[in-house]
Amino acid sequence: MTDWTEQTDQARNWFEDLRDRICAEFEAIERDAGSDAVFTYTPWDREEAGNDDPGGGVQGLMKGNVFEKVGVNVSTVRGSFSPEFAGQVNGASAEQPGFTATGISLVAHMANPHVPAVHMNTRFLTTQAAWFGGGADLNPPLPYEEDTADFHARFRAACAGHNPTYYDRFKKWADDYFFIPHRGVHRGVGGIFYDHLESEDDAAFERNFAFTRDVGEAFLDIYPKLVRRRMESDFTEAEKLQQLQWRGRYAEFNLVYDRGTLFGLKTGGNIDAILMSLPPEAVWS
Repeated sequence: MTDWTEQTDQARNWFEDLRDRICAEFEAIERDAGSDAVFTYTPWDREEAGNDDPGGGVQGLMKGNVFEKVGVNVSTVRGSFSPEFAGQVNGASAEQPGFTATGISLVAHMANPHVPAVHMNTRFLTTQAAWFGGGADLNPPLPYEEDTADFHARFRAACAGHNPTYYDRFKKWADDYFFIPHRGVHRGVGGIFYDHLESEDDAAFERNFAFTRDVGEAFLDIYPKLVRRRMESDFTEAEKLQQLQWRGRYAEFNLVYDRGTLFGLKTGGNIDAILMSLPPEAVWS
């Protein structure tokens, strides 16, 4: 296959639908907490010299009583990589730098340190190749074994419906990827991470798209349950400080090592949307 326009549209429609359902659920949690916070949506247009249709996206942002800051972004962009970056991307080169990318990206930083922060994204990219990637990982400042076990169990079940090797492979990938080398620590308690699920034909696309949809559904199923489980917990000043210190580590990872941040910056994405992953407040001490 050389034209993935139809498949990109299918993936974009799914990511937008998932965004809408996640945001509705998060707003319902705010209602349960007595808050009237809602998402604000800010469209943005990408610019690329000589490109009449570079795409863009919508940044969704909410600040409430439970979700101190949560961003849910969807973007669909198309164009050409710079020659120096093209060689770093699967299926692209300086001679063939064209690409499309569509995806959803979510990061939630919570007001209560007992509620785990979380990251989730899924995406479909095309160059001379086409593939899905994504995953989700839990980032609690104050870990609970029960929460970690339930989060992993839900993604294990999502993986099991598609390939018996997926969970172990993608859990290890998350453990290896979400690690801060200069600190020698993981940034959270993991989850799953996958990339380069190649979609060389219609059958492979449908198979990988089905798995990616189940990853999104697994997130929507489990994470709100964890939030409701912990959001009314009492906390101390010391626990809040621990959260703020942990957020500093999270910021370090996203600014130094995160591939999604680099991809967005290298492809002319919206700066505010790219950096929505940064916490609203953090400390280094």
